[in-house]
Amino acid sequence: MPSLRSRRHGRKARSPGVHEAPSLASLGGWRALLANPGLVLNTWRHGGAVGRDGVGNQYFEERHATRPDGRARRWVMYAGGAREASLVPPEWHAWLHFTTDAPLSEAGRRDWQRPHQPNLTGTPWAYRPRGHDYLGGQRAGVSADYEPWTPDA
Repeated sequence: MPSLRSRRHGRKARSPGVHEAPSLASLGGWRALLANPGLVLNTWRHGGAVGRDGVGNQYFEERHATRPDGRARRWVMYAGGAREASLVPPEWHAWLHFTTDAPLSEAGRRDWQRPHQPNLTGTPWAYRPRGHDYLGGQRAGVSADYEPWTPDA
């Protein structure tokens, strides 16, 4: 139930588990503000820090829910300024997409589960098959290779 003060001033009462506003320093300081002012100012004004993953990405949730379904909006500020969604590990991906109410713990990982690896396409570490131009363009011939037709043959 909202407190008398929040009802009188038209504010919503804070629900339990709501996080406090982050400081400008925790959002990356002036450099981050100049690089992406909309994200930093929105996070500073409306967001509450929820946690950080092993890569350094920071996760936030609205302090007061504004979505039509009553849930608080969730978002991520990527580490190092990279804006690559594949950097989000599965534990936090589930939380961002409202699959879970809290981020999954990495302690519950199985022995057979590999650590999260982001998409490497477009980087020097991307997969390239044998015979790729970047690897010299030479490979052993196979029976299924194309042989052009010539009318003289």
